[in-house]
Amino acid sequence: MSATIHCDIAIVGGGLAGGLIALALRRKRPACNVLLIEGSQRVGGNHLWSFFASDVAAEHRWLVAPLVCHGWTRYAVAFPGQHRTLKTSYYSIESSRLDQLVRAALPPEALLLGRQVEAVTSTHVTLADGDQVIAKGVIDCRGTGALDGFALGWQKFHGRELELEIDHGLDAPLVMDATVEQIDGFRFVYCLPFTPSRMFVEDTYYSDGPALDTKALGARIDAYVAARGWKVRRVLREESGVLPVVIGGDFDAYWQAGGPGVAKAGMRAGLFHSLTSYSLPDAVRTAVLIAESGVTDGDALHAMLYRHARTGWRKRRFYRMLTAMFFKAAEPEKRYRVIARFYRLNEGLVRRFYAGQSTLRDRARILTGKPPVPVGRAIKAIWGQATLGKTQR
Repeated sequence: MSATIHCDIAIVGGGLAGGLIALALRRKRPACNVLLIEGSQRVGGNHLWSFFASDVAAEHRWLVAPLVCHGWTRYAVAFPGQHRTLKTSYYSIESSRLDQLVRAALPPEALLLGRQVEAVTSTHVTLADGDQVIAKGVIDCRGTGALDGFALGWQKFHGRELELEIDHGLDAPLVMDATVEQIDGFRFVYCLPFTPSRMFVEDTYYSDGPALDTKALGARIDAYVAARGWKVRRVLREESGVLPVVIGGDFDAYWQAGGPGVAKAGMRAGLFHSLTSYSLPDAVRTAVLIAESGVTDGDALHAMLYRHARTGWRKRRFYRMLTAMFFKAAEPEKRYRVIARFYRLNEGLVRRFYAGQSTLRDRARILTGKPPVPVGRAIKAIWGQATLGKTQR
């Protein structure tokens, strides 16, 4: 027999965005009856999220600080003939920590894990087994929605957490090693030294298509690790992903396709960096906004989060323009030159870029100087991007 469950706020999707909202609500509004609905048996899935210290405002760090599993005071990047260490703190969160903290914060009855969702409205969630959730307000955080209205590139990756037989010798993350062979677009390897003998190695691509051959990427990780002289004792964990990189399109169509009138957060709300596909800074800001607003009504939540996401979309037109130039003006095997040039710029500019807070001066500096792509192709790419949808402005 089906059951009806009542709550104040129902969060659909227990990934990064949904988990952060649940934690923020429990911290700021402990009397709010929160329900978190997730299709798998754990919160956060199988992921590693990393961020720069400057990505999160000082007044919001209370939310992410308990989640941090690893931290460093600097990081490095490498390109052919170019190596740089940047003095910006860098942190990583393991999904197992998010799962642990959400379970500790919410009472057991507030976690509906392993439950598939059939339908969502602003105040109701219908589960596949027939149970109904009736809430004052519903927030849909179920990952990326329908992408048909966007022009896209893709960021795709396969990573392995390795236990090594000897010390790897790295004392800071190598966030981007683009000295590797350029295959299927811009390719780099990402290395995070968790302990002297524990290393996360990820093979990452900015490609024109979403196809991901994990077997081939695994073999390339093996070759990279062997070339570094790291001997693997065992593979502790693997993860893969394919993320949209947005060139342009119709934001309102994307929002409505995710469910008219339903409040949304995370990737489903379009809250991610257009060029990096980076969603953690937005997820933190959105969680704090919801928790501090006091809003529980479904229509009011929808209106508030739509305005929030729409404002972010408008402010990031510059990043979509850069994305268009990156994918449309640069030859795939030469895209690394665009990023190499970027990493020769001022460190403060780099920090603000990743945080999605580039100043007018930053934007001018990024666009001035000798371009790393043909000028004619860059102009054509910008013109094409500008006509992709009236709501991109």
